[in-house]
Amino acid sequence: MGEKFNRKILLEDGTEILGYGFGSEIEKVVELVFNTSMVGYQEIISDPSYTDQAVVMTYPLIGNYGINDDDFETKVPSIAGMIVRQYNDEPSNFRSTHTLNEIMKKYGIVGVSGLDTRKLARHIRNFGSCKALITNVSRDSKEALEYLKKYEMPRNQVPRVTATEIHSMGDENAKYHVVAVDCGMKLNIPRMMVKKGCYVTIVPYDTSAEQILELNPDGIFLSNGPGDPTDVEVLVNNIRKLIGKKPIFGICLGHQMISLAYGAKTYKLKFGHRGGNHPVKNLLTDKIEITSQNHSYAVDVESVKDTKLEITHINLLDNTVEGMRCVEDFVASVQYHPESAPGPQDSSYLFDIFAKMMDDWKGGQHA
Repeated sequence: MGEKFNRKILLEDGTEILGYGFGSEIEKVVELVFNTSMVGYQEIISDPSYTDQAVVMTYPLIGNYGINDDDFETKVPSIAGMIVRQYNDEPSNFRSTHTLNEIMKKYGIVGVSGLDTRKLARHIRNFGSCKALITNVSRDSKEALEYLKKYEMPRNQVPRVTATEIHSMGDENAKYHVVAVDCGMKLNIPRMMVKKGCYVTIVPYDTSAEQILELNPDGIFLSNGPGDPTDVEVLVNNIRKLIGKKPIFGICLGHQMISLAYGAKTYKLKFGHRGGNHPVKNLLTDKIEITSQNHSYAVDVESVKDTKLEITHINLLDNTVEGMRCVEDFVASVQYHPESAPGPQDSSYLFDIFAKMMDDWKGGQHA
């Protein structure tokens, strides 16, 4: 590129990285994370679990197939930024209706290109996820670093991305009625459940246990979402009231909140799991699944031992907990994303397991 660098990324340890801006030109403090997926940047920028985070894409070319109208995972993206090696603003794809740049400008998402994303990903891997300031190259670095160090990242992001009202998807006469508690749910999750024969009623995260039971579902689904699961105390308390009343299935943040409801603990990972190639071992079948992941927090394996939960899946990269169940209570959960948007489809069978839980419950096997 012949032009001069016009944007910079300032990390809280003082590291400064120069690049070229795309997307929104505003200044923004972000949590810096990385994702190793080779495709799926549209699903990534529209995944509510990335709220307030800037994602370093380790695949070098981003933007080349544009943005289409069908693959958004939320209607209003809440990701903070995207950092790429090479940005392509002339996509080649018959489905493309916008460029990535246009969508990022529309929703206030900052972008930086033209830097060594491998080096930045290694920095995050070595030192952990961190605060960073994305700003104009002319900003005084000393003053910017002081501002960054004083800045406190927002917490409790779920209220910002949850559904604002109760709404439904699918056929009212479907075999199963599922109440999905929306903590920032990706749209492909209810789509998958509809394909599996569910009528899905989507409710805000703080809907009471009593209100959920009044809807008379066959099962309750707890969605993915951003941030620390301990911030969502109202839902953890509601889950305690729902356990044993209906079959419950949770994904990602839902998985973490189920663990808290049973008395286990969660903790923040050094740099999280984000990508489409994480190997997970199913301890019940001895099979290995390649999974799609996006999370900063994990369930403490030792803390599960004192609960009614049984660990069903583990991550083969770091032995973290990837799945749990309580057969007695008809509860199951996974840390990863079986709806596979984006990512491999090894794990879509988990929706069938949820359906079987609802069948068994209906058949009176919970009595």
